Amino acid sequence: MEVPSLLKHEFTLASVTDLTSPSSSLSSSSVVASFSCVNEVKELRFQDSESSDCFSFDLSSTQLFKLGQLQFLCVSDSSGSAKEISFSRGVVIKFRDDKESKNFCDSFEDWKKGSALLNGTVSANKSKFDDKIEAASAKMYFHYYGQLLHQQNMLQDYVRTGTYHAAVMENRSDFSGRVVVDVGAGSGILSCFAALAGAKHVYAVEASEMAEYARKLIAGNPLLAERITVIKGKIEDIELPEKADVLISEPMGTLLVNERMLETYVIARDRFLSPNGKMFPTVGRIHMAPFSDEFLFVEMANKALFWQQQNYYGVDLTPLYASAHQGYFSQPVVDAFDPRLLVAPSMFHVIDFTQMKEEQFYEIDVPLKFTASVCTRVHGLACWFDVLFDGSTVQRWFTTGPGAPTTHWYQIRCVLSQPIHVMAGQEITGRLHLVAHSAQSYTINLTLSAKMWGPGANQGGILQTSSCKLDLKEPYYRMSQPQVYPVAQEPQAQPQDIHIQSDDLEEVELLQQNANAQL
Repeated sequence: MEVPSLLKHEFTLASVTDLTSPSSSLSSSSVVASFSCVNEVKELRFQDSESSDCFSFDLSSTQLFKLGQLQFLCVSDSSGSAKEISFSRGVVIKFRDDKESKNFCDSFEDWKKGSALLNGTVSANKSKFDDKIEAASAKMYFHYYGQLLHQQNMLQDYVRTGTYHAAVMENRSDFSGRVVVDVGAGSGILSCFAALAGAKHVYAVEASEMAEYARKLIAGNPLLAERITVIKGKIEDIELPEKADVLISEPMGTLLVNERMLETYVIARDRFLSPNGKMFPTVGRIHMAPFSDEFLFVEMANKALFWQQQNYYGVDLTPLYASAHQGYFSQPVVDAFDPRLLVAPSMFHVIDFTQMKEEQFYEIDVPLKFTASVCTRVHGLACWFDVLFDGSTVQRWFTTGPGAPTTHWYQIRCVLSQPIHVMAGQEITGRLHLVAHSAQSYTINLTLSAKMWGPGANQGGILQTSSCKLDLKEPYYRMSQPQVYPVAQEPQAQPQDIHIQSDDLEEVELLQQNANAQL
């Protein structure tokens, strides 16, 4: 097969280091890299012209990673298996100057027949991420996380950052001397934690422009830099020269699953984690409980009153009132609320990151069942999440629950446009159905029903039902600062179900009765 108009095919290198056998390294003025095509197979060859030592790579299965200004990592798959890729050869190549480095990258791209050197890596295959996520959403997502101000917002969530630091440092035995992959590394802070805990090497994988900031941060910490490699690319696209003993990541979004990064986390598990490897975090739980909040309900309903104007500069706006009202109630509410607003003990749905398959995140169906602790109006379903870092030494929980120290996730509430009335002891059933969509989020379908109660409860039947459809991508951020609770609460060592106290319930009822009287 003829390969026309290819760029320069031979380059002089400063050195080539074989990762599988460092003693086999080539380092002299005569080390060259050359591209060739023999019997329709494109090859990349590293050879010392003064000796017979050489390394050869099939370009169809070769990936290139930029480690630094003049240093690259080249890995090749020779397993021949579509199910499991194992890399039998990996070399680190070093150039003498920027010009030679750039020319080599251009040639590599050309010889790969159009595969661009994008985000520090070359991939001949279309990204699985691109197949399921729309381009506009991905562009906005990576732009957002490529800005330092947003990274600062997460770093200054000291509950989040402090918990990760504690989980790593309390479980040094899981990191010491181990290979770690940081999935969606962001600023690289978790990679630094892993290195501080004694990791042998950390691969910090980040697809946004934040990868460049991570390189700068890590380079400024020279004691850590020699053990951390920043790779700019998507987990779905990149290749690594070795398997990982530990995966660490912060893949949680609102309601745990928003932004769909948990799928990337389990893809990293399937591609890079060695058998019996550790995942930090290990398990996630979505907690749910019905709530009563008359003030929130009135606030949501009043938003649409603007569209009830019959003479807005001579125009009748009322034809749009119903649509506006529905639109406001299609927004999940993100804020921190008083746990005394919950009207029943919470339940939870477990997501085991070590077992969950990527496809299982596409649709999550949770049957709901609660027993009301008070006679009130139920305005919707409150949700929060927690995750477990299942270390060999310490098991540490991190919670975003109401009453616990507030995080940048807050909590989320799905508000019904038609509340349901319940009596103390009455059973509340329903369904929370999450369907993933290509904008990196979920459509939420919620149904709550009040079952018959009292002497006739054993006959079954539903008295009231209310449903709503919400878009997790478009929440209503109700507040930017933590709420001040009237009663100080001690932080919980680990998340527990919320139990309603009778005295608290009476106070909530009085508040709601006063609110109704004012309305």
